[in-house]
Amino acid sequence: VASTQAPSSHTPDGAASFEDCLKVAPVPIRHGGIDIDLAMLIYTSGSTGRPKGVMMTHRNIDAAAESITTYLRNTRDDIILNVLPLAFDYGLYQLLMATKLGATLVLEKSFAFPQAIFERIRAEKVTGFPLVPTMAALILQMRDLAPGFLPSLRYISNTAAALPPVHIARLRELFPGVRLFSMYGLTECKRCTYLPPEELDRRPGSVGIAIPNTEAIVVDDEGNRVPPGVAGELVIRGPHVMQGYWRNDVATEQMLRPGPHPWEKRLHTGDLFRTDEDGFLYFVGRKDDIIKTRGEKVAPKEVETVLHAHPGIVEAVVTGVPDPVLGHAIAALVVLSDETLSERDIIRYCAVHLEDFMVPKLIEFRRELPKTDTGKVSRRLAAETLGTAE
Repeated sequence: VASTQAPSSHTPDGAASFEDCLKVAPVPIRHGGIDIDLAMLIYTSGSTGRPKGVMMTHRNIDAAAESITTYLRNTRDDIILNVLPLAFDYGLYQLLMATKLGATLVLEKSFAFPQAIFERIRAEKVTGFPLVPTMAALILQMRDLAPGFLPSLRYISNTAAALPPVHIARLRELFPGVRLFSMYGLTECKRCTYLPPEELDRRPGSVGIAIPNTEAIVVDDEGNRVPPGVAGELVIRGPHVMQGYWRNDVATEQMLRPGPHPWEKRLHTGDLFRTDEDGFLYFVGRKDDIIKTRGEKVAPKEVETVLHAHPGIVEAVVTGVPDPVLGHAIAALVVLSDETLSERDIIRYCAVHLEDFMVPKLIEFRRELPKTDTGKVSRRLAAETLGTAE
């Protein structure tokens, strides 16, 4: 593991410095248990509510790392650069996966200074670069980047939220020859799906198929599989599914429910998906996020996809606000790259590309969108900050 962080000049009493630990001859460490024992609590991001402690066993962790490194085709020769917090499961698994394979992991504290990160990638000859949509949006705002400017990269991965198709297209132009993995997952099982890069042209809006050794199905409210094109809840089966939430039986029972097999419980993600005729999955939205307006149901992601396609918009998040006539009105928080755009301009643009009931009634401009500590755009915080001046 490489890091640019300078070593601390002071070591607290009772603690060993990192440098001293490296000098100690390695000895086998016994955890005193077996692989079905609890290995860690990893907390959810809190983007949809209070963070919960996810209980993962050694077997859960190993199964997730094995599956992900299989489809990413990781080897011990990979050099992965990680700017994501290690308290975030996406960041933590970069460490776990590198350790599992004997690969090199380069740690950086943040993506606040992209040019410095790019220099680090070139200096270390980095082959793998995990990012989240907010990082992609920042990269795509930069005007002085030439296609292929990071020649050592073999793959880029994305999760935390789906990349808008227009951002995928721009990233592919900027990183020709680099395999771009669009993925979907949640802390409760680490990863659910990935889109094979060779499918990007045919299905740019898809988050793919189930990861290896996993089953991902879309079901109705009774737990029955729905046909292609019909929205339903995504349910996951696999050895990486959590044991439950730490000291929260009520929330555990909502997520882990009996399925057709008596020996297991399936993970109900709370997310709405649909499949195409070939079984590829498309994220529709969270059940709790669906906005009911004028008697119609609107998935915020559909509106956000249209907003992201506007060349003057960098980022956008959509939520509903109570309205005495509509039930809920659609509102959007928007970050602009073109400061000349007005609220009316954006509403007119949406009216061209969306059904009338889906067009936002309120547009608010922000310098940046509200995010969780892990850098994920928070719809909950967006709703709470509507109407507040910057």
